[in-house]
Amino acid sequence: MTDTFQARYQAISSRDARFDGRFYTAVATTGIYCRPSCPARTPKPENVSFFTSAAAAQAAGYRACKRCRPEASPGSPDWDVRADLVGRALRLIAEGAVDEGGVGGLARRLAVSERHIHRLMAAEVGAGPLALARMRRAQTARMLLEETALPVTDVAFAAGYASVRQFNDSMREAFGCTPSGMRRRGGPPGGAGGGGEIVLRLTHRRPYAAGPVLDFLALRTVPGVEESDAGTYRRTLRLPRGTALVELVPRPEDGWVTARMRLDDLRDLAVAVQRCRRLLDLDADPQGVDEALGADPLLAPLVAARPGLRVPGHVDGFELAVRAVLGQQVTVKGARTLAGRLVERLGKPLDAPAGTLTRLFPAAEAVAADDLEGIGLTGARARALRALAGAVADGRLVLDPGADREEAARGLLALPGIGPWTASYVAMRALGDPDAMPLGDLVLRKSLGALGAPDTAAALAAAAERWRPWRAYAAGHLWALAADGGAPDGGAPAGPRTGPAGG
Repeated sequence: MTDTFQARYQAISSRDARFDGRFYTAVATTGIYCRPSCPARTPKPENVSFFTSAAAAQAAGYRACKRCRPEASPGSPDWDVRADLVGRALRLIAEGAVDEGGVGGLARRLAVSERHIHRLMAAEVGAGPLALARMRRAQTARMLLEETALPVTDVAFAAGYASVRQFNDSMREAFGCTPSGMRRRGGPPGGAGGGGEIVLRLTHRRPYAAGPVLDFLALRTVPGVEESDAGTYRRTLRLPRGTALVELVPRPEDGWVTARMRLDDLRDLAVAVQRCRRLLDLDADPQGVDEALGADPLLAPLVAARPGLRVPGHVDGFELAVRAVLGQQVTVKGARTLAGRLVERLGKPLDAPAGTLTRLFPAAEAVAADDLEGIGLTGARARALRALAGAVADGRLVLDPGADREEAARGLLALPGIGPWTASYVAMRALGDPDAMPLGDLVLRKSLGALGAPDTAAALAAAAERWRPWRAYAAGHLWALAADGGAPDGGAPAGPRTGPAGG
């Protein structure tokens, strides 16, 4: 824990990378703020201040360190655990809510006043929504300047600036350098792709168990929307202003994921990046999770076998919920077949398809308006899908990262054909709840029995209390054990064999 000055100062003295993104170190004598692992000489305690966010450090008059790039740290995992108003607001800002609708739009989505959300965020994060959104734009711009060959004017446009002058002023304030000067210092861009393709590096904390994530996604690829081969995952994305094709190649030994993107509108870039990060769970705290779960005698051998195991997220809450419903009571292969038929029937074709990636996953409005006959669904399953789609389409059910998790669970459980398993699964993957766990899952109970514990629902519930607030990661380890045939030191997980297997 780093909730005291002494603990934080000890973290920066030891250059502990575990705390990168959790807090920022500002030095009064230099006017610069850094990440805890910055290799520069440790400043004297009397010259140091700590901030919860990069935006707060900038608002206090500090510039980002050019050596350690603190603003590029993986996001703090602390807010994923918290489901309160500030945590929801931070997730929405990362998704571009302030850029789209201003602070007023953010407040309306959270059902509070602008003044209230500003007061809460200033107290908790050290900066208001507008300052955080500005820092988000600056982070996007710096990433593009240093990693791509895009013209400076295109970078400004992609990052969300209204003018090149505003862009120049913002970069000087945040980094003490003009955009063109920043590019020269970075050397020749190494991430330029051909044909309008943008290539970026998405950083993460180590360790990162990339194999299990890719295996999980590969087993569930929906024809027309996704494909996976040889350590690479590709899919189509629906974004606020257009569509995108993304390719993700984890490089855990280097500490990042290579992302290749082709977007209809460059202004969607930051949103696309955030959704890819959420899909691959790149902002998780693997050492914190592994330390907590590895201390449990039951889970210790599983954690040792797969350090850095992640919970695969998703790029769209509605899509994940539909796939969860389609996967109820069928095999993974069967769920993929049903999802593929739904995509073929209702998915919007891409203007520029790439290989087998030809369509977007159907929108809620399209599913709600269709009778869904001829796809192979039972009448009850079709009614469940239409009810789900109708609730999302008219705003009664919100499944985006800024959703109230408890309210979303109640909304899901109120729909026909959706029970606790599906609601928990959606919370794990679509809402990013690290403490969600489908306690009624038969496979989890069988894995518990394979570890020598009673395989009853009561035993699973009791053990799960010890795994808070990381029960979603505990579920991942138990599913991995089942996929290996009950051997704690086996290979990569394939995911659950019961419940919504198609998700």
